[in-house]
Amino acid sequence: MTPELRAEQVITDVLAEHGLPYSRYQGAHGGLPGLIVELPGERKLTTNTLLTIGEHSVRVEAFVCRKPDENHEGVYRFLLKRNRRLYGVAYTLDNIGDIYLIGRIALESVSADEIDRVLGQVLEAVNNDFNTLLELGFASSIRKEWAWRLARGESLKNLQAFRHLIEETDGGDNGSANAHPDVPGT
Repeated sequence: MTPELRAEQVITDVLAEHGLPYSRYQGAHGGLPGLIVELPGERKLTTNTLLTIGEHSVRVEAFVCRKPDENHEGVYRFLLKRNRRLYGVAYTLDNIGDIYLIGRIALESVSADEIDRVLGQVLEAVNNDFNTLLELGFASSIRKEWAWRLARGESLKNLQAFRHLIEETDGGDNGSANAHPDVPGT
């Protein structure tokens, strides 16, 4: 069995053991094939992670969020500081500024424990950092969405994590941040 096939077998065994759904990716424009794993989360509900198996390593790539609308310096500072505490992956940007986690695992280092550690790190990072990235890079959009929903009596349930952004803006005086998340118009 080639090292690439052995690595793929280890990875698919780990995914099956943890009940993680995945699909095979054929590679684009002559690129290497791989596996797309769906990691379930809490703050970001699903993180699709591409595991590309090459001749010498497994490349790990997970989309985190799109290019920030604002406060680019604050977002990038957060990402660089966060990189110091990550295992096996690091934050990066693609050509248009979207945010990804990427990493590499040497083929000879691919084991069930290592795949579990790296995928666990991807999940932990995205789960812990997603709302912070949205707050830093999309605060104005969040405030506009809150106001739009409030004016139309729409639910605010999935915006509750960002309630403090509204309270900071209006000082908490006009009650808009105190609307009930499940009752339209409150």
